[in-house]
Amino acid sequence: MTDTTSALSGRSIVITGASRGIGEATARHFAQLGARVTLAARSGDAITRIADEIRAAGGQATARACDVADHAAVAGLVAHAVDTFGQVDGLINNAAVIDPIARLADSDPATWGRAMDINIKGVYHGMHAAIPVMLDQGGGTIINISSGAATGVLEGWTAYCATKAAVLSLTRSSHLEYGDQGIRVMGLSPGTVATQMQREIKASGINPVSTLDWEDHIPPEWVARALAFLFTPAADEWLGTDFILKTPEARAAAGLPPA
Repeated sequence: MTDTTSALSGRSIVITGASRGIGEATARHFAQLGARVTLAARSGDAITRIADEIRAAGGQATARACDVADHAAVAGLVAHAVDTFGQVDGLINNAAVIDPIARLADSDPATWGRAMDINIKGVYHGMHAAIPVMLDQGGGTIINISSGAATGVLEGWTAYCATKAAVLSLTRSSHLEYGDQGIRVMGLSPGTVATQMQREIKASGINPVSTLDWEDHIPPEWVARALAFLFTPAADEWLGTDFILKTPEARAAAGLPPA
């Protein structure tokens, strides 16, 4: 099995959307592997509690409230990670929203626009702030949380599908621009995950995803393990594209059980 501890021990990793779900599970797992994690989310109280718990367990963690839709706030987040841990070796762009869940003509323009600000501009803001730091260091890894919605469409998800398609394009283009300078960029498409987002989808009653039971979704801890794998050289074949966790090959590579 790939040695994720060697890939992450001592590394400084920034994780957005870290107050719950995939982000929280990743912060805890990476800290257990020896990474120094910077947790970011709009909910400062939640990430402070999680960071405190990580430190109490012997890990290294810091927290900073941040709205990824605000470029200055994201730049401040990256600067905070550098001030705290001396560098930024990895960035996981995880923050995202599913709202609005509605057919296009029925959607609220302000909510639709907010999804653009968080889901795509938030990823851009993170990369814009982190890449210069990584270039100065001689390299780094950026992982953008993707989705099957990046290449497929579902009723009621115009904002989510559009933003995830844009994120995949951002992954591809940034790999083209910086892949030869030591910047590893890839996406992770995990499939459906047992998080609060799935509760919101379930409540909507729109499209087939809302009909899935809680037990149909993988736990966020599995996604955290897959993310750790992507920091290893064994994941280099997925640079510039999405690592699709639903495939048997990807699950085996990440050391996860088959579907």
